[in-house]
Amino acid sequence: MQLLHAPSWPHLSFQTTKQHSKGGLLSLEKCLQPSTANCFFQPQKLERSIWVSHGRSIFSCFTPKAASVEAGASATSIGTAEGNVLKALSQIIDPDFGTDIVSCGFVKDMLINEASGEVSFCLELTTPACPIKDMFEQQANEVVARLPWVKKVNVTMSAQPAKPIFAGELPAGLQRISNIVAVSSCKGGVGKSTVAVNLAYTLAGMGARVGIFDADVYGPSLPTMVSPENRLLEMNPEKRTIIPTDYLGVKLVSFGFSGQGRAIMRGPMVSGVINQLLTTAEWGELDYLVIDMPPGTGDIQLTLCQVVPLTAAVIVTTPQKLAFIDVAKGVRMFSKLKVPCVAVVENMCHFDADGKRYYPFGRGSGSQVVQQFGIPHLFDLPIRPTLSASGDSGMPEVAADPQGEVSKIFQNLGVCVVQQCAKIRQQVSTAVTYDKSIKVIRVKVPDSEEEFLLHPATVRRNDRSAQSVDEWTGEQKLQYGDIPEDIEPAEIRPMGNYAVSITWPDGFSQIAPYDQLQMIERLVDIPQPTSVQS
Repeated sequence: MQLLHAPSWPHLSFQTTKQHSKGGLLSLEKCLQPSTANCFFQPQKLERSIWVSHGRSIFSCFTPKAASVEAGASATSIGTAEGNVLKALSQIIDPDFGTDIVSCGFVKDMLINEASGEVSFCLELTTPACPIKDMFEQQANEVVARLPWVKKVNVTMSAQPAKPIFAGELPAGLQRISNIVAVSSCKGGVGKSTVAVNLAYTLAGMGARVGIFDADVYGPSLPTMVSPENRLLEMNPEKRTIIPTDYLGVKLVSFGFSGQGRAIMRGPMVSGVINQLLTTAEWGELDYLVIDMPPGTGDIQLTLCQVVPLTAAVIVTTPQKLAFIDVAKGVRMFSKLKVPCVAVVENMCHFDADGKRYYPFGRGSGSQVVQQFGIPHLFDLPIRPTLSASGDSGMPEVAADPQGEVSKIFQNLGVCVVQQCAKIRQQVSTAVTYDKSIKVIRVKVPDSEEEFLLHPATVRRNDRSAQSVDEWTGEQKLQYGDIPEDIEPAEIRPMGNYAVSITWPDGFSQIAPYDQLQMIERLVDIPQPTSVQS
């Protein structure tokens, strides 16, 4: 899967003049048209409303990154006091990874004042939306406070700067987004936009920095479902970037906010509009960008999946068999593109009346998707007049009634998305590593329990790029003897969910898809460990 860069589309050429508004921001209403007319608009006013509805669940919230306190350090080398604190913290087990938080390297910036008995340290989260961050903070305080010499404990909970797990070049607007979640149904009218908007505001209520991208140019739903004060996107003429509008602290981009209503244009033009709106927007640092996918599995959907490294997808369906048929196409599309589907939402599944539960559209579509494709989580959304009314009123249901039944379902869905994205990022970041002690490349493909070893020289010789294989004739240009047997990778970095980028000492950067690595000849005899020079 190749990343595409946003082309310059004539129908989206942003026009600027020497005279513009006081704030230097241009409206997209005219700038999205093939016109040289001047654009004058006042600067965007941003307001942030905070509303929270915290849930609790047990799963990993920490990042398996190198920390300032390295795992395995002896108490002798780092001091007896610090060793005692680390030993106490090692009692806290990460439920997902099955190891203690010290061994995983989650403890950072430890400061100890033995004279006053004060201990300070930081626990770094992968996302500020971690629903059990309060529990981890409480456990850390308790285990350290039990040490006889400790009189005061200061635990700081923090989150990593937002960044994608992707080694290749990304458009500037997407470079500070940690997770991109697609909400898809491949069929219109099943409530996909309702799920996307309420999921986004649920994640925001959990403390995350969130944005919503409405990818349906033909029939944008976002302008109806939310009520931002500024209903027109604006452009920064100096950077030639789009400034998202804002509602309740969530950043919003939709073609419906461009001042042109619904688009009447052919497929290639639509793909260009989506590409430009998504990649040139000033999203800033986001923990989650929720993409409300348009119906279908055609050019627009493929363009989205190629332009952005999707972390995961949420599938929306209804109980009817007809909905299942279209949803199955979407699941297969995501499977081909190596995008994990982490949850299924069955919308309009039932309603309660006279003390009974009724299923007006039948039963089983959601369960069938889960069973047939192995998607781990299923959420049932009931038929509720308030849910429909909230979509029409411009106030998401989870914001209007954060303690209601529907909000609790979305809270569970939000926890699921946070959990699964954390797992996916951890699996991807550790899928392919180089073991210097035995000079082999270790491979454990995400969603697979199998781990195998590859010889670095064999991996390098199996490169299938144009530098190694003639694209026209298929002739092998890279010869066996061109690669020394003792070659070692200089760096290995993940590329989304489907491949890794391997940089070799000669400067060559090899893209190695997981599927290709699984086909390469494997090492059977494990080499003996050798001393590793620091």
